[in-house]
Amino acid sequence: MSVLSRRASGVLCHPTSLPGPYGIGDLGPEARAFATALATAGQRWWQMLPIGPPKQAQSPYDAASTFAGNPLLLSLDDLVEDGLLSSEEVGSARIAPQSRANFEHARTRKAELLRRAAERASPATPEPESWLGDYCLFLALHAAHGGLPWTEWSAPLRDRDPAALAESRRALAEEIAYHAFVEQVFERQWQRLRAHCHAAGVWLMGDVPIFVALDSADVWAHRDIFQLDGAGRPRAVAGVPPDYFNEDGQLWGNPLYDWDRLRETSYSWWVERVRALLERFDAARLDHFIGFHHYWAVPAGAKTAREGRWTPGPGRALFERLFEALGDAPLIAEDLGQLTPEVSALRDGVGLYGMRVLQFAFTTGIPDNIHLPHQYGPNCVAYTGTHDNDTSVGWFRSLADERERRWALEYLSADPAEIHWAMIRGAWASPATIAFTPLQDVLGLDGAHRMNRPGIAEGNWGFRASETLGGELCARLRALTEAHGRAS
Repeated sequence: MSVLSRRASGVLCHPTSLPGPYGIGDLGPEARAFATALATAGQRWWQMLPIGPPKQAQSPYDAASTFAGNPLLLSLDDLVEDGLLSSEEVGSARIAPQSRANFEHARTRKAELLRRAAERASPATPEPESWLGDYCLFLALHAAHGGLPWTEWSAPLRDRDPAALAESRRALAEEIAYHAFVEQVFERQWQRLRAHCHAAGVWLMGDVPIFVALDSADVWAHRDIFQLDGAGRPRAVAGVPPDYFNEDGQLWGNPLYDWDRLRETSYSWWVERVRALLERFDAARLDHFIGFHHYWAVPAGAKTAREGRWTPGPGRALFERLFEALGDAPLIAEDLGQLTPEVSALRDGVGLYGMRVLQFAFTTGIPDNIHLPHQYGPNCVAYTGTHDNDTSVGWFRSLADERERRWALEYLSADPAEIHWAMIRGAWASPATIAFTPLQDVLGLDGAHRMNRPGIAEGNWGFRASETLGGELCARLRALTEAHGRAS
């Protein structure tokens, strides 16, 4: 039986949002305590955002590798327990609790301490012909080039000339070994956290961004499966068309896949990508599922996404290959946005659950809105809101249309002062097999604590909780969960 077939619920919280003494949350004691609290509250699922190594803007959806782990998530306390750092050393990295994640502090102090730990560990040498070998070499070359993107490296390295790569592996062996060590530590700490979650009865839900960053080890090592020119520059980039919320659309800038070439390889890169993810998570959400049916291709150099056009995606063939290679892979489809009958047919045809979001439910004059809980079927996953939404408190307070506010209160039988609990109850009571709420909604936080504002580059991803699930919150969430047949 698939883990997705059991009626259950969970909380969406990225590890960086957990409390802790080092600037951001990590995979250590606080994460294990959160998993224990989830179980106490009757929750079966902990959903995270992508856990790859983010770039400067700290977006989990813009990473240097889709396979690697984020070194900022490494627990210094666990490294002390492993004997690779001392309590005195990690004590220097402690800072007072802050309301937002301090990524710069974490980056600076953890990098310094990880270097010390690496000096005390056995040398790590990745296989050159592996994603880890490519990733470690990519990071070493990136640093050697002063942070320049790989498209601006010398032609032999940019184009992966075998002799140039072999020479770089010799010259940068120490730096490569350091990055391999970091990934080893990440994997060890991750599996420790996962084992703790499983012992508590909690499953992990991951996230698969449909696109990857141009300046990543993935694109540098696999240029043939992307729409690039001879110098590695994109011929077209990803985005979404103009809509009610943005008259210019959104210009994401990611390189687009060459789906014809991927089909010729039996989608091997995608198979390995999903396989690697499911070695860390019990299930995963496929971001921007619509893009697998049709995606918005914007010519390189365009100033806005207005100039794009819809282009056919891989469709059913990709998923048939994934299931052939991986069996009954537990995946859900993020099918939000312009959901056409064709996209719905693809989702249903390959047997994936879709998503429903309560914050989208109360548009005045649309009583058959698919996001109203009574419209759900069991083959979907319900959310009060996602990482891209405002918090439920912030959303309700920002509703300008009094009719929408009144409808939401009437439909949910809600007290305005506890709209967040009414939203959770609405999701939990629905027929959806699985229901999620962001941690912010359990805590009743306002819009100042949202995780992301799509289309706005600055000020995102920094939400950090000062608490997680204390005794009273645990008891209330468990009672609600038990009442609606979702308790673990």
